[in-house]
Amino acid sequence: MAKPLFKNYSFSFTKNETKLLSNFCKTLLKQMTADEKFYQDVRAFTAINEKLLSGEQEIKLTKEEKTKLTFRLKENMENMKKEMKKGFFIRRWIYKSAHKQYLEILETHFKD
Repeated sequence: MAKPLFKNYSFSFTKNETKLLSNFCKTLLKQMTADEKFYQDVRAFTAINEKLLSGEQEIKLTKEEKTKLTFRLKENMENMKKEMKKGFFIRRWIYKSAHKQYLEILETHFKD
């Protein structure tokens, strides 16, 4: 069985998923713009955020953008798990809600 040569990196996000990913990209850009070593990441997340804010039904990402977004989402979820274990009730409740949303996006759109 042959592997496909080209993968389709077109995604149809719901309105809530688009908003969540856009906020995620904005937060990452705020954290990374100060450091020069994240230049490629900044460029990729700027492009992703522009595509998300364009309002199109189908968003096409490059392979680089998809891999960077998937990696950062997984990394963010691991940090959320750690914070959920440390925090008190309200903090855990907030992190659990966000963790569930990110997990749903990863499982729905970025499953390998």
